[in-house]
Amino acid sequence: MKGHGDHQGGHRVEEVAGPFQARHLQGKAYLEQFHRAWQTRDVFTLWGIVQLLRFYPGRLPDLEMMFCREDLPVLPKRDNQQPEGVAPPAMFHYCGHQSAFDIPFPDWSFWGWPEVNIKPWETSLKDIQREAAKIMWRKRNPNAFWKGNPWVSPKRSELMKCQPTKDMDWHARLYTVNWDHEHSSGYKKSRLEDQCTHRYKIYVEGRAWSVSEKYILACDAEAKY
Repeated sequence: MKGHGDHQGGHRVEEVAGPFQARHLQGKAYLEQFHRAWQTRDVFTLWGIVQLLRFYPGRLPDLEMMFCREDLPVLPKRDNQQPEGVAPPAMFHYCGHQSAFDIPFPDWSFWGWPEVNIKPWETSLKDIQREAAKIMWRKRNPNAFWKGNPWVSPKRSELMKCQPTKDMDWHARLYTVNWDHEHSSGYKKSRLEDQCTHRYKIYVEGRAWSVSEKYILACDAEAKY
């Protein structure tokens, strides 16, 4: 890409997306922030690039990569039309959409999410698979399970209406996580490896695609979308 001052639809990239820039120069990785990041998404994304450098020493060219740290795609195609032969703006993102130019990149939680006590993916996967293997599928709770923050999207608010009542049981067992309480109590009730006790697990988006999907699929339960 040319540089972080490139204009997209009349705005500078950093003004549109509030991104950060990861730069690889002569075997070293650098991070430049244009705005304060929410939690540590930028730090763990850079850690992923550092791991890449360690896996392939001396094989990566010098480059600059712009990352959006927000949830929703930020470069809609309708607002960023390019002349024929001109490449669209390059913005890496944790999610994409067919209507946007954002380039999908593995989300930060693959390398860890300490604010909610999530370990790097390799460790989380082993823990989840170990606990899931303790209960055969047919011996699990026959209902569908979901646990998370229901306040981040209308879809999740709608899902919470499927709680069982005295007149109707939708066979969904839905639980709200209060992260402030979890933090103060040592995350005892939000461990991902303890959430593989049901035959079915529900996936529902938050503001956009949710990083929870990979943990749901790792439980070896039937995923409900």
